[in-house]
Amino acid sequence: MPLKSGNSFIKLNGETKMSNKSTKMIQAVFTATAPVFCGYVFVGMAYGLLLQKAGYGWWWALLTSLIVYAGSMQFVLVGLLTNPAGLLQTAIITLVVNIRHAFYGLSMIELFREFRFRKPYMIFSLTDETYSLLCSVKTPDGIEKHQFLFLISLLNQCYWVAGSVAGAAFGELVRFDSKGLDFALTALFLVIFTEQWLTAKSRIPAVIGIAAGLACLLLFGANSFLPPALALTVLALLLGRNQIGHRLINPKETGVAK
Repeated sequence: MPLKSGNSFIKLNGETKMSNKSTKMIQAVFTATAPVFCGYVFVGMAYGLLLQKAGYGWWWALLTSLIVYAGSMQFVLVGLLTNPAGLLQTAIITLVVNIRHAFYGLSMIELFREFRFRKPYMIFSLTDETYSLLCSVKTPDGIEKHQFLFLISLLNQCYWVAGSVAGAAFGELVRFDSKGLDFALTALFLVIFTEQWLTAKSRIPAVIGIAAGLACLLLFGANSFLPPALALTVLALLLGRNQIGHRLINPKETGVAK
């Protein structure tokens, strides 16, 4: 009997530790994704409302958010659904809008190799906000890194799906002018950029990106500036990576803390 009692205690103790670990994981993931939750739910609602106003029901919002899940491209998709374009034109528009993801993916190649069977989903779910979190979030002690990052990506999509479906459903019940709702995604980008600007060890990459964006905006116009701006930013960062890296490691030595 004492031996059996001791085994029961060990089993109970192991289950308690597992439960505590799971609770810690859930709390850490929700804490890390809280800013994205606040943005995705409301931006997703804006998308759902626009989709519903275009004549598509809530299940369209659910389907597109599950299999497309491309944020800004989904807003463009509303226009493509209401004013159908050819397959080639749609492919080109999608490429131009989402070309930035190619640059995101390049920096994640080594990390995603470690995810094994979860790698395809990590690639699929790499939105702007998720990329920002994966680059900046610190895995808490006692938590498995890859599971933590995977749950961040998964939960972010859940926020987006929930928001878009809620927006479409709400739009079916309430009638109002939806003009200006498409600015919601831009507002979310500005919030995330501001947070990174305030917390970054170096603002040099951000300044380079802003300068490249403004220069290409003046040269190529609002409809075509993004791909060359991203290419110019990457080129500048590659050429100056040694100097930027040195300032990140030794900010006091260079006299530039920010």
